Amino acid sequence: MKRIVVFCGSSLGFNPMYKQAAIELGNYFVNNNIGLVYGGGKIGMMGALSDTILEQKGEVIGVIPKLLEKEEVLHLGVEEMIICKNMSERKVIMSKLVDGYITLPGGFGTLDELFEALTLSQLYIEQKPVGLLNINGFFDGVLMQLDKMVEEGYVKPENKKLLIVEDSVEKLLEKMNSYKAPKISHVINKVVV
Repeated sequence: MKRIVVFCGSSLGFNPMYKQAAIELGNYFVNNNIGLVYGGGKIGMMGALSDTILEQKGEVIGVIPKLLEKEEVLHLGVEEMIICKNMSERKVIMSKLVDGYITLPGGFGTLDELFEALTLSQLYIEQKPVGLLNINGFFDGVLMQLDKMVEEGYVKPENKKLLIVEDSVEKLLEKMNSYKAPKISHVINKVVV
């Protein structure tokens, strides 16, 4: 993977281990020549991640909607900043730039982006790895909800497996690098192994 989009919060949260995870991920990207595509902010998890990469002269591309330009405090240190019209266009631009997705702790927007990436995979629109870095069990509730959705017949077990979950940066990237997308079938929502 040459570039990965990272979805994460514009807040750092209360536990310093989340910021530390963003820094660790940034260092991994630099050490493995992976470019970052992200939301373009200079604060919160976004700031911790992008600053880590920028300090080491790594590649960072920001994509931010005009309406969030001031809200998320645009990162002026990012040389390649794409200002787009809205959130929907942001996701399309990000998707075209990357080989995979990683989600770190964040809020509503972070979950929206994660589930959009999973939906694109489920519908065979994309065949990129979708990773979830579950630091400190942050996403345990989300993962329980996914299990409930499978149990109640709303998500197929094969589609739940499209989400790669790990609690360490190295293990997550190892799994993402060896990801093999399911073969496309002629029946929507049917995975062929």
